[in-house]
Amino acid sequence: MLGPAVLAIIGATILATSFVSGIFGMAGGLILLGVLLLFLEVAPAMVLFGTIQTAANGWRATLWLAHVDWGIVWRYLVGSTVMFLAMRFVAFLPTKAVIYLGLGLIPFAANLLPRSLTPDITRPGAPYVCGAFILVLQLLAGAAGHILDIFFQKSALDRKTIVATKAVTQVSGHAYRIAYFGTFEAAFDTSLPWWAYAAGIALAVIGTSLAGFVLMRITDADFKAWSKRLTMAIAITYLARAAWLLLAPA
Repeated sequence: MLGPAVLAIIGATILATSFVSGIFGMAGGLILLGVLLLFLEVAPAMVLFGTIQTAANGWRATLWLAHVDWGIVWRYLVGSTVMFLAMRFVAFLPTKAVIYLGLGLIPFAANLLPRSLTPDITRPGAPYVCGAFILVLQLLAGAAGHILDIFFQKSALDRKTIVATKAVTQVSGHAYRIAYFGTFEAAFDTSLPWWAYAAGIALAVIGTSLAGFVLMRITDADFKAWSKRLTMAIAITYLARAAWLLLAPA
């Protein structure tokens, strides 16, 4: 069973990352998954991560429910559901190195895409494509918040609508993550006591609630600028971690 110190680190990380995600609608998940993979194997880390993120995003969506664009959400769900059913036939379990590599590369891929090719989530067909593509990345690369952001960049949606709508779409993605990785052997790690899941959900809700006070006070310009700085720093860290895992002697 994981020791008290490790559980304390995980708990503090859940609180901090839920606060970060509550402000920017992303980045916190990148940090949390990276930390969980330090202490857990891939399947149990993904299940715990999905549980915490479902709670955090669900509570965030509840707090900003009035700002959700439901037209986008329903079309997104169609795309992600179809892709989930297809991925269940593949049943691929990525290694830690692959996940860290994906977490590190995704922010760079998002920033390198020419703005002329950036899709607009408000276009009729975009949510279907977005839902399918993001679901694949969530299962194979761990997280896809920055690719999801690409679909919102050229839209006329404000920061509150973006955070609220993304939260609802991410709830479905993390629920599918749990369903996908929960079928693998040892997905529910016995080293994690049952109350760790309950405590993690409570900490996620607290962090998300506290973030609301900050989100109300920052400008759209600050929201975009700090989102980019934070995630690029995380990406570089994870690329270094992936390189270590891939190059270090067995």
